[in-house]
Amino acid sequence: MSFKRINNISGWAIFVIASFVYLSTMEATGSFWDCGEFASSAYKLQIPHPPGAPLFILLGRLFMMPFSNPDNAILGLNSMSALMSGFTILFLFWSITHFARKIVEKNNPSGLTSTQVFSIMAAGVVGALAYTFSDSFWYSAVESEVYASSSFFTAIVFWAALKWEQDVTIEQSNGIRGNFTRADRWLILIFYLIGLSVGVHLLCILTIPAIVMIYYFKRYKTTKKGTIYAFIAACLITGIVQVPMIQWTIKLAGDFDIFFKNSLGLPFFTGFTFFFVLIAFIIYYLLRLAKRKNWNFLRLSMWAFAFVLLGFSTYYTTMIRSLADPAIDMFNVDNPVSLVGYLSREQYGDWPILKGQDFTADPSDQKSVDTYVKGKDKYEKKGRKVITEYAPDDLHFFPRMWDASNDQGHADYYASFAGISKDPKTGKYYDKPTMGDNISFFISYQFNWMYWRYFMWNFAGKQNDLQGVDMGNVRDGNWITGIPFWDNARLGDQSKMPDSIKHNKANNKLFALPLLLGILGLLYQYKKDKKDTTIVGLLFFFTGFAIVIYLNQAGNQPRERDYAYVGSFYAFAIWIGIGVLYVKELLEKVVNYKAAAYVAATVCVLAVPVIMASQEWDDHDRSHKVLARDLAIDYLQSCAPNAILITFGDNDTYPLWYAQEVQGIRRDIRVINSSLLGTDWYINQLRYAVNKSAPISVIWTPDQIIGSKRDAVYFFPDLPGAKVDQNQPMDLYTMMKDYAGSDNPARMYQTGDDFINIFPTKKVKVPVDVNLVKQNGTVNAGDSV
Repeated sequence: MSFKRINNISGWAIFVIASFVYLSTMEATGSFWDCGEFASSAYKLQIPHPPGAPLFILLGRLFMMPFSNPDNAILGLNSMSALMSGFTILFLFWSITHFARKIVEKNNPSGLTSTQVFSIMAAGVVGALAYTFSDSFWYSAVESEVYASSSFFTAIVFWAALKWEQDVTIEQSNGIRGNFTRADRWLILIFYLIGLSVGVHLLCILTIPAIVMIYYFKRYKTTKKGTIYAFIAACLITGIVQVPMIQWTIKLAGDFDIFFKNSLGLPFFTGFTFFFVLIAFIIYYLLRLAKRKNWNFLRLSMWAFAFVLLGFSTYYTTMIRSLADPAIDMFNVDNPVSLVGYLSREQYGDWPILKGQDFTADPSDQKSVDTYVKGKDKYEKKGRKVITEYAPDDLHFFPRMWDASNDQGHADYYASFAGISKDPKTGKYYDKPTMGDNISFFISYQFNWMYWRYFMWNFAGKQNDLQGVDMGNVRDGNWITGIPFWDNARLGDQSKMPDSIKHNKANNKLFALPLLLGILGLLYQYKKDKKDTTIVGLLFFFTGFAIVIYLNQAGNQPRERDYAYVGSFYAFAIWIGIGVLYVKELLEKVVNYKAAAYVAATVCVLAVPVIMASQEWDDHDRSHKVLARDLAIDYLQSCAPNAILITFGDNDTYPLWYAQEVQGIRRDIRVINSSLLGTDWYINQLRYAVNKSAPISVIWTPDQIIGSKRDAVYFFPDLPGAKVDQNQPMDLYTMMKDYAGSDNPARMYQTGDDFINIFPTKKVKVPVDVNLVKQNGTVNAGDSV
């Protein structure tokens, strides 16, 4: 039997095993965090939180359609995650066997023996099953979240790059050279899949550096200088795909729509459509030019660009569905201008990466940039983006202690870590962190606690499933091995833990065997093929360490974030598989060639995937978990008819949405998420009925809260001409209703109005309706009151 046939059959067998595991252990209903929101969005094609996941929503709807009973619809979405995860394991298996075959064939140019084929398959089995039973991936594989589908796209894109390499090798052996050969169809597919993956999650983009290096090593003569240039190009291409191709194209399309609507009077979406038609003509022209001039690299680039945009076009459905005003319509993405903010996660703010301020720095200035929002008949310049600036002396390289907010205690956490105290009266910190403090925080918290701990969960062992909030704690959420002297030296005598901890289902002892086998695989691949080690290493680096640097996570985080790094765990699983070959080679020194292959396979299977499965099955089996759904039903059923239920945050809200939107429970209740009430789009959505709940009477009109007007309001009853009796009490409703935006000079002046200086000594700018003040003959713009 040929290698290809054996490889295909073995891969599909592993797919069946992995899919069975995930389908058997998947969540029985909707889970916590974003699962309820995604299930609700997929069931009715609604709009989840920024930056959205339109392809995931479309696929989720497809998988939920066969279930006529709403109570079981969630099984469709959970099954999708399970099957996507099964396919991830399939492509991982084929990726491992690709690398393993290259190593084995280097020493056997005449062909593979049956024993060598067996060793290659064993490497694929051990590595793929190790990832199948890894803690973080298994967790995401059994719930209605985007991470399983995201991992699928990461796996298939990386595998497709290896298939391209394989086909180019065949072409080169037949004398075919150059760009835009038949094998380059794989590259076009890769960029189309990357474009599609953006409609699920951005993780897949981080495969680009590894893919670029595969391309360089195969198409060019390798030199040290060339390798450096290729790496720089890989980083640039990654950045271009993530920002210009995804965000800037939509920004330009939005600008076109503003011009076509406001200046030419054409309908909304005209300029947006024209922009992409124009892009299509430009691509077509450049393709014709490249063909005429025989510029094959340009042809390849244009086709890649076109297919990224084609895959990315799933976001059209976001705007189409938002125009229908569904019950869940996050960010109200019913126009191209809103889509820009939606994709860039505008409502979550920004953070420094390589240069910025510390949490103790005071802003030196705040600049307001006017932005457009969609009005009734045109785009109106009533938005205002505030850009906070800091003094040059407060900016430094690699700021890790940057978040000055204390809504989640971030600033106080930094201060505690750096040993900085605070004035109890003013709230000001007495000192500021040093560069050493920033580096220490990066190493101790962001890398060690928020990445390395998760890595070791997967490949060494896990103490329990209690969230590890504080780095110094020795009993919650740490990694362990099950080797007493090692664990006790780090965390204290584990035998003295309370029974609730010792017998926690997530107390998984892997004895660091997956870690050890992976390290052996890394060393062996580096010894045999440095280029392939670089490729896998780049995948490991960019989906792990680079994300740590980019996210710049503040402490404390409200939840564990291991799901963000599954790409690097995927890369390490490749080394676990290759480690089987090294074990076989070591055994060949004491037993014969064939026996070494069989013993190595048996020992590695038992020591890694079998132990992982036996230790982790009970804490990953969620087939009977219904807590999130039951809590939501209890909340809803306890309310009076037509009640208003005010919630805060994800776990308060999303299970309720799932119960209402999918299962149809108590749709007469209006659920209001108070954490969204600072946005104009959410306030406006309260004005219309949702399901069976009545609309909410909102005090202010849409025009009074449009754009940035809702950001802050000021009430000045003492302005000249004001008609407010200061000796009489006034209830809050009257003040908000009668004075916000009214013709009374005592009105609540809102951001977004014109400015005058009313505190000339402090030079504080306060927004005032200048036309109103002029009308009353009191002051002119720029005057001081």
